[in-house]
Amino acid sequence: MRKILFLALLLVSNMLCLPMVFASHIVGGEITYSYIGNNYYRIYVSIYEDCLNGSPDAIAQDNPAYIKVFKGGLTTINNTPFYPPNWDATDSIFCNFHNIDSNFQVPTNFSNDCIKNPPATCLRKKTFVKDYYLPPDPKGYIIVYQRCCRNASVLNIANPSSIGATYYCLIPPSVISYVYNNSAVFKNYPPQIICINQPIFYDHSATDPDNDSLSYEFCNTYAGGNDTDSKPVPTPPPFQNVNYLSPFSYANPMGGYPEIQIDPVTGLITGTPKMLGRFVVTVCCHEWRNHALINTVKREFQFVVTNCSKAVVADIPLLTELPNVYIVDCKDYTVNFLNTSTGGFAYFWNFGDVVTPDTSNVFEPTYTYHDTGSYLVRLVVNKGSTCPDSIARIVKIFPNFTSDFKIAGVQCPGAPLQFTDLTNATYKPITFWEYRFGDGDTSYQANPLHTYSQGGDYYVTFISSNIKGCSDTAIKEILIERFRPFAGDDTIIVQNEIINFDAGGGYKFTWTAGNDITPISILNNDTISNPIGTFNDTGKYQFNLHVVSPLGCIGDTTIRIQVVPYAEFFMPTAFTPNGDGLNDFFHPLHAGYRTLTNFLIYDRWGELVFNTHDWLPGWNGKRGNTDLPMGTYFWEISTVNRYGKSEHYKGDVTLIR
Repeated sequence: MRKILFLALLLVSNMLCLPMVFASHIVGGEITYSYIGNNYYRIYVSIYEDCLNGSPDAIAQDNPAYIKVFKGGLTTINNTPFYPPNWDATDSIFCNFHNIDSNFQVPTNFSNDCIKNPPATCLRKKTFVKDYYLPPDPKGYIIVYQRCCRNASVLNIANPSSIGATYYCLIPPSVISYVYNNSAVFKNYPPQIICINQPIFYDHSATDPDNDSLSYEFCNTYAGGNDTDSKPVPTPPPFQNVNYLSPFSYANPMGGYPEIQIDPVTGLITGTPKMLGRFVVTVCCHEWRNHALINTVKREFQFVVTNCSKAVVADIPLLTELPNVYIVDCKDYTVNFLNTSTGGFAYFWNFGDVVTPDTSNVFEPTYTYHDTGSYLVRLVVNKGSTCPDSIARIVKIFPNFTSDFKIAGVQCPGAPLQFTDLTNATYKPITFWEYRFGDGDTSYQANPLHTYSQGGDYYVTFISSNIKGCSDTAIKEILIERFRPFAGDDTIIVQNEIINFDAGGGYKFTWTAGNDITPISILNNDTISNPIGTFNDTGKYQFNLHVVSPLGCIGDTTIRIQVVPYAEFFMPTAFTPNGDGLNDFFHPLHAGYRTLTNFLIYDRWGELVFNTHDWLPGWNGKRGNTDLPMGTYFWEISTVNRYGKSEHYKGDVTLIR
């Protein structure tokens, strides 16, 4: 491509005398021209203003506009403009472009019965016109207009509220054009309403009076001006590119699926926007003559993607987490299709199979595929009507897949269990496993070991998936024996008394002596749960108990017995009911007493807060379910001693928290 050389003329204003108002109302602009004879060109500077949300003060400052025309080799141009021969220098320094139609409101050109609530818009096009004498020159001209700033809500470029815009066009060198040139002119106004998730079909093409060949592309957006100089004196090229924010670029200004793109031959912009917001888009229309690029007309505009309420919406829900996959059927070949469309009166399904027929007009059809594989299913709502809509989803057919697992080991608290994957899958490998053991623990191994700390009924959930995306869930109940070997509560007795032991937790019991002074002969039988113990001597005795459960769980526990020479009764003076397992209950400590007739607790005002007839577990510091405060409380106890005589005691206790 041949390098084109340019000359400059800028209309700079005495804007230093004007108040600063940022031009965030400007949403686009372009410069075109036409040859009107005798080496005169009519220059058109068009800007597009947001007259709905734009600042009136900023809009007022658009008029007049100022441009600069540069001439000559770019490497020789500095900040001092050059002026063509025979120009009036006083006219060339400040070239005011007065607005020829300040009240032209661009029509929305949006008439779509399928949209129920098109958003409010107001777009005004201001065009400034001035004629200039520009004789043929082998180095050509470039016409430049700059203004700051953009709307701060623009999503795809950095610092939009502080970065202005540069609009320009070229008058080609005479050695290339041979005759005078007219610039291409875009045929249509920019779109004001772009609906998210709706396909765009916008004709951004141009016409050319000289019948030059035209091509189109998304191109660089140029900065111009800043937030301290909103109508600057334009600088010559090269211009500064704006910084696009990832993942956007000048060639991919909006994303979308399909991605927003422009046809280089027709200028048709197509794609489906998937993100709400405001996006700067710049389209270059290139003029070609004799295989040489002679001019580029650029239009910069902010495409605003908004929510539009569609009257008709075709929708097939997603039953998987895979992108655009309706279902992965791993049980059989038959699929029941759900239809969540709205506004429809007719439905046409194409199931994407190779057999005939593979279509249906049923609202929610059922279809059986002939083979495994992935299929693209299409649903058209109101086909052939004024307001149709369509959607496509993927269906994957890969039977059979069934999750299963087994458990091996003794199902006792503290005993490790082996979990083994038994998933049945036509298509392997299995790529995902998840066990939820029902006690709060999980594992992502295929064959994990797991130990339950206590007995209970647990539901184990097992999820497995294969490389095709098939997934299934198996749930099994597992009984961990509620095994708690128990030899009895430690106790104090009086010499020559007997104890009826009452152990529990299993069906096999073995008693052994727990210290040097404990003869096992004290017990009348050391292999039953309820032996009788006779204690003729004082001292401290300990018995160990080995228990085997019906399911084979084993455990050991102990019981301690203190033998005193005579009956004793003792009440603690304080307790700490804080749930730590130590001193949480207040109760009598006794030996040789048969019965607890009454155990009463009163607060300092004499109100009864607790009463019981059982020795254990005692008082937990509550009145019902309410914790009582720290302080002193008063107790009364009535008992029957070993000789059948009633005894009565009173005292106080300190509750400590």
